[in-house]
Amino acid sequence: MYTSAIFITSLGLAYAAVPLYRAFCSATGFSGVPVTDARFGAERLVPVEKAKRIKVHFNADISKSLPWSFTPQQKFVTVLPGETALAFYTAKNTSDTDIIGIATYNVTPAKVAPYFAKIECFCFEEQKLLAGEEVDMPLFFFIDKDFADDPLMRDIDDVVLSYTFFKARRNERGVLEPDADQATLDKATGFSEIQKVNSS
Repeated sequence: MYTSAIFITSLGLAYAAVPLYRAFCSATGFSGVPVTDARFGAERLVPVEKAKRIKVHFNADISKSLPWSFTPQQKFVTVLPGETALAFYTAKNTSDTDIIGIATYNVTPAKVAPYFAKIECFCFEEQKLLAGEEVDMPLFFFIDKDFADDPLMRDIDDVVLSYTFFKARRNERGVLEPDADQATLDKATGFSEIQKVNSS
C-alpha cells in the first residue's frame, strides 16, 4: 500500500510539475516571465514623474509549423514606472484552413520580470484564426512603480517583450497546449537567454 501510494503521488506530481512551475513563474517573475497575479492593484498605476522612461521593445516569432504571419504594430513604446501602455500585435492565418494558436511570452532582461505586469494579454489563450483571417491583438501593460526605487534596476533603459506563437493541439487530457517540444517551449518562454529585437 505504501509503495502504491508513493507511486501514485509521484505520478501526480509529475503531471502537475509543468503547470505549477508556470504558475510559480507568473506569480514571482522567475525566469523572465511577466507577473500576472492580482497583487498589482489600481494604486500601483501612478506614474513616477521624476523617474527615467523605459523603452519597451516588442518581438514576435512563430513556430515553423504555424502558417501565420505575426508582427508587432510598433517597434517600441516608452513608459514611466507606474504608467500604463497599450500596444498591438497583428496575426494573420496565411493558410487555407482554420488554425488554433497559442502564444508564450517572456521579458528580457529577466530581472525586470517581477515589475512587468500585464493587465490584458492574448498569451496562453486559444486564438482561432479562420483561413486568411487577420486580427489585431491588444496588449495592455505597465511597469510597477517600485521599479524606480530598486537599485538593481538603475542600469535598465531597455526591455524586450517577446511573444512566440505555436500551433495548438489537445493533449491526452483534452487540454489545449502548444504543439512544440519542451526545448522549443523553454526557449520561447525565457529559459534561454538568447533574445532578439524584431528588426521588421
